[in-house]
Amino acid sequence: MTRGNQRDLARAKNLKKQQEQAKKKASATGNGGMNLENRKHRDAEVMREKQKKAAEKAEKK
Repeated sequence: MTRGNQRDLARAKNLKKQQEQAKKKASATGNGGMNLENRKHRDAEVMREKQKKAAEKAEKK
């Protein structure tokens, strides 16, 4: 008859676990809720910056 508290604790623990898993899953993708089009633009911009830095580094040598 005293298991009511255990159930509540187990539910709270499970809820916390599910929230942490959802948080990890969201951060693992790293897209921040962006759609495909926005991700492509962001990734293209990052690649341009990397190429620019690599070209500058090659110029200095």
